[in-house]
Amino acid sequence: MAGFRIGRGRNDNRRPQQPPQQQQSYGQQQPPPYGQPPYPPVGGPPPQQQWPQPNAGGHGEPEYFDPYGQQQPHAQQPPHGQQPPYGHGGGGNYTNDNPGHTQVFAVGEDPYGQGATYQAGAAAAAPSGPRLPWKELLRGIVTRPGQTFLQMRDYPVWGPALTVTFLYGLLAVFGLDDARKDVINATLSQAVPIVLSTGVAFVICGLLLGAVTHTLARQMGGDGSWQPTVGLSMLVMSITDAPRLLFAVFLGGDNMIVQVLGWATWVAAGALFTSLVSKSHDLPWPKALGASAIQLIALLSIIKLGTI
Repeated sequence: MAGFRIGRGRNDNRRPQQPPQQQQSYGQQQPPPYGQPPYPPVGGPPPQQQWPQPNAGGHGEPEYFDPYGQQQPHAQQPPHGQQPPYGHGGGGNYTNDNPGHTQVFAVGEDPYGQGATYQAGAAAAAPSGPRLPWKELLRGIVTRPGQTFLQMRDYPVWGPALTVTFLYGLLAVFGLDDARKDVINATLSQAVPIVLSTGVAFVICGLLLGAVTHTLARQMGGDGSWQPTVGLSMLVMSITDAPRLLFAVFLGGDNMIVQVLGWATWVAAGALFTSLVSKSHDLPWPKALGASAIQLIALLSIIKLGTI
């Protein structure tokens, strides 16, 4: 029994046994932890990227990817008995600007800008300037028509328009050869009604022609108001024909000077009508001239051609 030695040791030259490696079959590899790429980058350990955690209190809302890894702080829960805002879950953050939430606006509300688009026919935001007195208005039509028409496009001018047109009609009788003879040969009681009726007729004619010009301008895309357009057109009609009328009263309508002044003032009236419609209705000059064409033709045939 002495020759046998029971030992529990091992040979030091033998290598320790290694535990057998577990082989994993294809398709049974364990997926990488949530938030880490499946393969580590070369040259170092994989970066620890934070992903937004699911909302514990939401009821099935989708979670949106946050590329910067910045999660919005959760707001406090609403008081007991109150519902969270429309479109949000029962728990977590229910502010409108966080990812995954929708903000509701009223119909016609523009929370991101107050820009307005120009529309024809809409009222002007503010007048272009202060209202001109009647003396400056009459002077401005002759000396600076463009600025005057632009400044007065939002103001009715019925007082100066009716007064000047009526006075123009009273003198227009003496510019027509046949009417002038009738007035001169008639008695005072007969001449007064003729002169007054002519003044009223010119006022009505100016109103109708101005309304036609305004209607055509609006059909062509203009946005001006009808009262300033009609009133200013009456003033243009009366002021432009005043030089011809003054010479016709003393020289007669058949005089050569009166005829030349008649054509020259008619061309000037066309330029002023074009400027008036262009400034009052925001139209280019071809459309403005087309809108005032009927009024120009009527003035030429009714007033000027009768004397020329």
